[in-house]
Amino acid sequence: MARYTCSFIVSVPPEHLQGLMIELLQDCEFDVQYYTADYIMAREIPGNISFSKLVTVEVLIDKSTATDTETRMSIVVKNEELPLQLDNHCRQVFEFVKQTIEQSRHWHLIESLAG
Repeated sequence: MARYTCSFIVSVPPEHLQGLMIELLQDCEFDVQYYTADYIMAREIPGNISFSKLVTVEVLIDKSTATDTETRMSIVVKNEELPLQLDNHCRQVFEFVKQTIEQSRHWHLIESLAG
């Protein structure tokens, strides 16, 4: 199973981050399947790629350390594909989502840490 993670600190109140992330994931062609106040799960829309390569994105919003101006969140991008190649489909989607978060006009990125 391929799995890539990244943490971010963005300058947006936690109560606004969930809606902005849902919109961002939908803009990235993901179907948001489940969400709560501090968790979002979205799946790549089937059609262009085999079922085992479909990517799931999980977003965890850390409200325990959030302030009125900063919120920490983590993403986990994964699929059932074995990461036999460095540049696999899951990695490509991870880099795309990571770059989209980093360059979003909805917030100022304070910190990004890929794991």
